Amino acid sequence: MGASVAIRVGGPNSGHTVIGPDGQPIIFRQLPTASILPNVVCVIPSGAYVQPDLLLDEIRIAGLNPERLLIDPNAVIITDKELAAERSSGLGSSIGSTQSGTGAAVLARIRRSSEVRFARDVDSVRPYVQPATAFLRDRLERNERVLIEGTQGFGLSLLHTPDYPFATSRDTTAAGFVAEAGLSPLDIDDVVMVIRTFPIRVPGNSGPLPNETSWAEITKDSNSSIAVSEFTSVTKKERRVAKFDSEIVRGAIIYNQPTRIILNHVDYIDAGCRQIGSLTPKAVLFVNSTEKVIGKTIDYVGFNSSDINLFTKLRRQNM
Repeated sequence: MGASVAIRVGGPNSGHTVIGPDGQPIIFRQLPTASILPNVVCVIPSGAYVQPDLLLDEIRIAGLNPERLLIDPNAVIITDKELAAERSSGLGSSIGSTQSGTGAAVLARIRRSSEVRFARDVDSVRPYVQPATAFLRDRLERNERVLIEGTQGFGLSLLHTPDYPFATSRDTTAAGFVAEAGLSPLDIDDVVMVIRTFPIRVPGNSGPLPNETSWAEITKDSNSSIAVSEFTSVTKKERRVAKFDSEIVRGAIIYNQPTRIILNHVDYIDAGCRQIGSLTPKAVLFVNSTEKVIGKTIDYVGFNSSDINLFTKLRRQNM
């Protein structure tokens, strides 16, 4: 059964891509990607950070109304002051920050600043404001499925990264996402972890990236007829990329204890996967070797069609 409620935690410093009904990619930085589904209620919880103009644009794109979007009154608003503070902080050049204002808003909240603005204080989003946890608890007690959509990778966790200070402004573990959503750990019955064949970082001085390679090498090694490359959702700059890093994945498994694992971009190993809609022998070897080094079964694989950025999930038994 699909989820009837989707929660997006964190702030607009991370973009997630979803394919719309017309086949075109849409990047959401505030809404959960499930917002394009007609019967899903979207929630921005108290642990979230909201840039109102950006959120209102996404609301328009997704066609949401107050019956399908709930913003907790304690969600923090990113104001022009936080945006300016972050852009003048030097974090863009020192650690590769996207300078979305999220970190500055987190800092203001931690300082207990009297200048912090909440969703309940902003007229433009007030029609959507409603306490989130009571709503979520009611849905859970009715045995409805609730999905929490996390943001960013485990390696960027402020609390657990091995590469501090090259981190984001929050914890990026499943437990951290649950806390930001205002739910109990006992509510969780499924933890889905997504990993990549080639890990990425934002461009610039964004921290260690073992076995760094290039998109040109990936294009060549995968025998792709189309140049393979990726650009960041927020800054639109070409990402740094590296060969598979089992160490960070094993760490993510230790901290998150996933019940299912998805391996994305398998066609970066062999572009032939896109042509046949399944795994080639070369890709099968990679999946099998990955399972051995991470000590876990991969339950789903994803292919990326470079021309439209479309992901297709395949059940393992169909490989």
